Amino acid sequence: MAAKQLQSIRGIHDGLPSEVRLWQRVEQAARNTFARYAFSEVRLPVLEPTELFVRSIGEATDIVSKEMYAFTDQGNDSICLRPEGTAGSVRAYLQGGLTRAGVQRWFYIGPMFRRERPQKGRLRQFQQIGVEMFGAHGPLEDAEVLAMAHGFLSELGIAGLHLEINSLGCAACRPAYRDALVAYLNQRTESLCGTCNDRLDKNPMRILDCKNANCQSELSGAPEMVDSLCDDCETHFSGLKAGLSALDVPYRINARIVRGLDYYNRTAFEIVTDQLGSQGTVLAGGRYDGLVSELGGPPTSAIGFAAGLERLGMLLADQADPEEAVSLVDIAMVALGESTLIYSMQQAAKLRAAGFRVVHGGGGSAKRQFKVADREGARFVVVIGEDEMQSGRLTLKTMASGEQQQLDMEELIQLIHQAS
Repeated sequence: MAAKQLQSIRGIHDGLPSEVRLWQRVEQAARNTFARYAFSEVRLPVLEPTELFVRSIGEATDIVSKEMYAFTDQGNDSICLRPEGTAGSVRAYLQGGLTRAGVQRWFYIGPMFRRERPQKGRLRQFQQIGVEMFGAHGPLEDAEVLAMAHGFLSELGIAGLHLEINSLGCAACRPAYRDALVAYLNQRTESLCGTCNDRLDKNPMRILDCKNANCQSELSGAPEMVDSLCDDCETHFSGLKAGLSALDVPYRINARIVRGLDYYNRTAFEIVTDQLGSQGTVLAGGRYDGLVSELGGPPTSAIGFAAGLERLGMLLADQADPEEAVSLVDIAMVALGESTLIYSMQQAAKLRAAGFRVVHGGGGSAKRQFKVADREGARFVVVIGEDEMQSGRLTLKTMASGEQQQLDMEELIQLIHQAS
């Protein structure tokens, strides 16, 4: 009986070379942009104490109650695979004793885990780029962080993206708004979906984010948080809008942005696209001024955001021009005859040392080795036979034109550099 073919776990996909190349483009754009704003990379654990997310995200949230991969290990400790990066960043900030070290600007790249229903751009293990800024005191810091997020995606050249902002208020003004929203929703419970009715007591503001068409219709006249802000929150929101305008960052207000986690306050934002169906958010975040103290630290203003690598990679793939694809191989080495193999390997090593991406055809028939060069998409082929080995001059073939010429190593390197 044939052995059953092993498959990856549902919702957990392999990152194969073509997709990873897109992720690397995203990562490089992130590193370039974040460096200009003096953000430093941190590398945080994938495993965290389950209590960290219960205390920070909130026990009533879908992430903690339904989606988190939590288990008890052999030491009887309750641990989990991280579902998001902010809570772990706060833990690291506190554990590292950095609360008196001035403003901390961090970013991280890595996998997160949520047991959601898999769909386009939404996986159970997903790659994420996250940013956290501890000590972000006012709206101008918020504006700079949002400008950085906008600049990061602009560097990727993805069209059709829109920045949407909202204010979630604070502990002073949100309770009154919550009461007004609940009063409005209580008159419409029969028209709301089951999930929204479940949220009515636990987290009514999440209902504003429901994607159900009937629920959205019922919400058309719902009170909005931006109309209920206290003076301090109104001043903060006005400062954010003024900062974005001063930095020429286009935005629109979306009163339906509420974010899915309990720790957000004041500034909330998303960058959205219409290219990914109903799951159109590609980057999202906000301010979380109370989370550090909630986890045992001193009162600390903070803001952050996260973006999914898979979603951004899909947008890059959708908008790529196949004719503009860049070969990953500069030179294919073709060795004619057994006696040239060692010499050709030495020449390949010299070309790699000069900075070129080189594959070796492995010897054998010239026809097979040229097929390797075609398959790899090599821009040039270097042919080495007995004559080349004796003379020290290499035969260079330009694949696009078919032109061949004999050059010494220094001339060959210079020519390919000029053609790059």
